[in-house]
Amino acid sequence: MAFNVIIVEDEMHSAQMLESMVNELRPEWNVIDIFDSVEDTVNWLKNNEQPSLIFLDIQLSDGISFSIFDKVEVDCGVIFTTAYDEYAVKAFKLNSVDYILKPIKKDHLLTAIEKLESIIKKFEPNPSEIPDYKDILSGLKNGINPFRKRFLVSKRDAFFSIPVTEVAYIYFESKLTYAVTFDNKEHIINFTLDKLEEELDPSMFIRANRQAIVNMNAIHSLENYFGGKLIVKLLPQFDEKFVVSRAKASIFKNWLDS
Repeated sequence: MAFNVIIVEDEMHSAQMLESMVNELRPEWNVIDIFDSVEDTVNWLKNNEQPSLIFLDIQLSDGISFSIFDKVEVDCGVIFTTAYDEYAVKAFKLNSVDYILKPIKKDHLLTAIEKLESIIKKFEPNPSEIPDYKDILSGLKNGINPFRKRFLVSKRDAFFSIPVTEVAYIYFESKLTYAVTFDNKEHIINFTLDKLEEELDPSMFIRANRQAIVNMNAIHSLENYFGGKLIVKLLPQFDEKFVVSRAKASIFKNWLDS
């Protein structure tokens, strides 16, 4: 399957490092060009067939890359790369597949790539076919949800399905992952939090810290904590203090305000 990629990054060393990691992780992909500005990116997109994916830095040499979307229709997936976390919420409202903070780590890049491939697979189940990215993005924008919709859980000798909308939060403890529903029932699920972060809709769920993912509708209130951290009050209540780090606090508040 032809998979063409462009990189938009105004730091050449960072662009070359990213290109090298992409070539290592997906040698069959074709990085066809690298740009360092809004203007050059817009001109290229207007005059060429759109790629399958854009790796897009947010702060470019001539402005913020979000302005690209105002000047040209972008019909491909975008993985944002930036050193600043305050743009995360806005990024997810565009064609964002994922949002990677710099310095980019190979495992984070691989997670983003696998997330894109998972979305494509849901829309184009035949891997031998070249996917129509415009249709995929159109489906995403028009409410076709490629994210996980339910969990299959077991109780004694029976299995039953729980819609993700009924899950208030998910936490990891003693090598097990637990999903807690709004009626305060707890179920063991066979997933890591890293995997669930890929599969759950980011407009509904957020990774609040290393131990937990929460549903927006389970958040009762936020309280300031020392060092710029936050304490999240959940319904149903979580037994211990639920702390969001200082680094994640601004993303968390912006997400709730979106």
